[in-house]
Amino acid sequence: MKDRVWKPNVTVAAVIERDGRFLLVEEETPEGLRFNQPAGHLEEGESLLEATVREALEETACHFVPEYLVGIYQWTRPQGDITYLRFAYGGRVDGEEAGRRLDEGIVRAVWMTLDEVRASADRHRSPLILQCVEDWLAGARYPLSLVRHA
Repeated sequence: MKDRVWKPNVTVAAVIERDGRFLLVEEETPEGLRFNQPAGHLEEGESLLEATVREALEETACHFVPEYLVGIYQWTRPQGDITYLRFAYGGRVDGEEAGRRLDEGIVRAVWMTLDEVRASADRHRSPLILQCVEDWLAGARYPLSLVRHA
């Protein structure tokens, strides 16, 4: 018998492209410094969109405006202990808060070209980072209304 009921961890991510560069964060993880989209866990009482906007601000000091759903991704860590259900939203930055302190563990926000994103794949937090970028570049843009918040 298991000690707890299995459930996926619901996460959100912001896919942000500006002038051919993608906004990523470099963060401290148990595996060392890794790259990720601005991303995090859905918190109680918030919608997926609210969570994405909050995480982007906390991790990059940028105001994120979601415009599309890029995709929904299910990924289990190689250790097999955690499964993530990620909702990735694409959109734009509408201003930054200069001097804002970034979330604990976030070293920096960085704009990377596609080549830089691909070249750093061995330092990605998960394979979803590159998959989301490639899906965005392939034109994956679904209406925000696809996901309902009641």
